[in-house]
Amino acid sequence: MTNQKPTATCRLKQDYMRLKRDPVPYITAEPLPSNILEWHYVIKGPEDSPYHGGYYHGTLLFTKEFPFKPPSIYMTTPNGRFKTNKRLCLSISDFHPDTWNPAWSVATILTGLLSFMLETTPTMGSCESTTYEKRRYAQQSLEFNMKNEVFQELFPEICEEITERLQKIEEQRKLAATAGESASSSTEAATGGGEAADGGLFVPGRSSADDSNIWHSLYTNLILLVGFVVFAFIVHYVIKTMNI
Repeated sequence: MTNQKPTATCRLKQDYMRLKRDPVPYITAEPLPSNILEWHYVIKGPEDSPYHGGYYHGTLLFTKEFPFKPPSIYMTTPNGRFKTNKRLCLSISDFHPDTWNPAWSVATILTGLLSFMLETTPTMGSCESTTYEKRRYAQQSLEFNMKNEVFQELFPEICEEITERLQKIEEQRKLAATAGESASSSTEAATGGGEAADGGLFVPGRSSADDSNIWHSLYTNLILLVGFVVFAFIVHYVIKTMNI
């Protein structure tokens, strides 16, 4: 009696049970209820990486020959490390069947994917970005994933996490906007955006300079006036003396 090779369905069910029993850090994975050969995963960005705070959704597409042939690996969420919706060239993907080990499980594949994501080694399907861009993608991943119906269907607990985070972010934005308006009002009041004591409009930054100019002009005119009076008096005195 010959031993039958395990089918892909049987093996993937075993891998699923192992994942539920021994979860992989930062990784969640679920097969489609209608097709066990199509798996969806979510990678949560590790704390000590530029992906921290992000949720990265992607797919594993297995063939009926699994575990004797490797799956195709895709990333759906923009991340700054891999191109989206492109087959990734990894030693654990169908790009390298020569390096594939049938003993590797779904957990092994996703652990390897996370490890490669944290590196900077280029490969087919990878892309380059700055740390700032990766962090920006991490922030944008929340709203991006919530627009995906499959993501919402397969990962309801993660969706709850994201919804709570988005609510907190919105509250912080409102508080920051309120604080900004208060600061603006305080600054306007401090710089004199109201009326002056005499009822005229007070223009910030002009009062001391304008007052100085006005007094200087008055003082100059007064000196000229006094000088003219003295000159007229002297002329009058000289004419009177000559007549004598």
